[in-house]
Amino acid sequence: MLATDFHNEIPKYMALKKLSLLDSGFLLAENRKTPMHVGGVNLFTLPKGVDEQEYLHGIAHVLRSAEEFRPPFGDHLKMGPLGVFGPMSWEPDSTLDIDYHIRHSALPKPGRYRELFALVSRLHATLLDRNRPLWELHLIEGLQDRQCAVYSKFHHAAIDGVRAMHLVQSMYSPSAQQRMQDSPLSRGAGERYRAALKEQHGEPWTDQELRNVGEQLKAYFDSSVQMYSALKRAADAWRGKGGPLMMPWLNVPHSAINTSVDGARRFVAQSWPLERIRAVGKALDGTFNDAVVAMCAGGLRRYLQDCSELPTLSLKAMVPVSLRAAGDADSSNAVGAISADLATNIADPEKRFAAIQASTRAGKSLYQDMTGREANLLLQLIHAPGLLLAPLGLISRFPPYSTVISNVPGPRQPMYWNGARLTGIYPASIVTAGVALNITLVTYDKNVDFGITACRRTMPHVQRLIDYMEESLAELEDVAGLSSTGGKRRAKVKTTAKAKAKPKASAKAKPKASKSSRHKSNRR
Repeated sequence: MLATDFHNEIPKYMALKKLSLLDSGFLLAENRKTPMHVGGVNLFTLPKGVDEQEYLHGIAHVLRSAEEFRPPFGDHLKMGPLGVFGPMSWEPDSTLDIDYHIRHSALPKPGRYRELFALVSRLHATLLDRNRPLWELHLIEGLQDRQCAVYSKFHHAAIDGVRAMHLVQSMYSPSAQQRMQDSPLSRGAGERYRAALKEQHGEPWTDQELRNVGEQLKAYFDSSVQMYSALKRAADAWRGKGGPLMMPWLNVPHSAINTSVDGARRFVAQSWPLERIRAVGKALDGTFNDAVVAMCAGGLRRYLQDCSELPTLSLKAMVPVSLRAAGDADSSNAVGAISADLATNIADPEKRFAAIQASTRAGKSLYQDMTGREANLLLQLIHAPGLLLAPLGLISRFPPYSTVISNVPGPRQPMYWNGARLTGIYPASIVTAGVALNITLVTYDKNVDFGITACRRTMPHVQRLIDYMEESLAELEDVAGLSSTGGKRRAKVKTTAKAKAKPKASAKAKPKASKSSRHKSNRR
């Protein structure tokens, strides 16, 4: 899921009718084994004194009350005689059945996270109906501790991660007292959200936006220079002269997570404190993203060691990156996707972090000084081999990377939905042939909410990755000199991991960990 600038994206999103080449690609690539929708689980804590069923029925009633729906809720896919191989567009659906799209589910009380994610795993595995608008919302009751959940899914041709965050911002409120007066899915609600963004970011044609126009004009006259430089660096990497720069398909090892996939999914989720991960990156002279990638890399190394399938070559990850200049919140945001070396063949966590950092820096330098238009074109050129491998069914034999690690920025303050506090945003994403694991995270409030999606046949025990990621983070804290109690915490986690191999007497959800551990309860 590629990040885009909030201010510039909304008008484009609301006005979108014809599908771009990238949007069409998600439809072309979809089949029963590889659904191409994204979504996730939003977890809420109900207000005191509110009846859960009445609350959710009230939410559903307001959601269904719109007379005219905003995109993508009210638009269906229109194809020409050539189907997905020809031009496609979004058009208003005059026969929209809102009861089909907004559904109400209940878990047997008291529902644990285990049951919730089992339900989400099943829902995430089913294809969206292309004869209808390509989205669903599932209101889920029956969770313990006065919690409820909303699972949503949208076709990736209609929405990406940042657009999903726009919907979160527009549907929810930073005030616990605010109540919905009309449906947040309505066109009127969308227009109010656009007006609020316009007020927040100022009127058009500010000095910064004039510079944006200059950037676009520069792109037309200077693209050849930037593209030549980037392609030369990419060609050097293909020839083994790129240093730490990694390219898709280059030295990607065969591993237990790089196989063919079927349509069944496993979904698990977990939260970590934002400052805990950020502190690791800062202490090791890196970034928050470096720390996230290193945490995932260490977890994957442990997971594959546990399966006795750790490859000799290092795993590689596709990591979407923002190319926006530091401190620039308004100008056009160039986006690229790098192939990061996860250094899973390095046992020492500090050396592994340094190798990851060098790889991500080299990947970002590939797009240095490029506009968003140029970065998008380069991204398509780099991934061009997939256009040949996919139709031949060879992607699982020659995967472009081992996994995906994607960071989507979310609201940085607590949000509420008719008084219910949003306690977590856990993204669910796409797995494809050859890439049976996707790790996507959302930074929300003071936490980092991870959603892990995997092929159920390939990774039936993917929930173990959560414990291994905690071990990896604790290990990084130790080498960074941040954890005075790291040894105790690692011992506790290892004991938990060993216990998984034995039959459990019960499957009760774990209570929230103490503040000293700084690790929220496992949600699986």
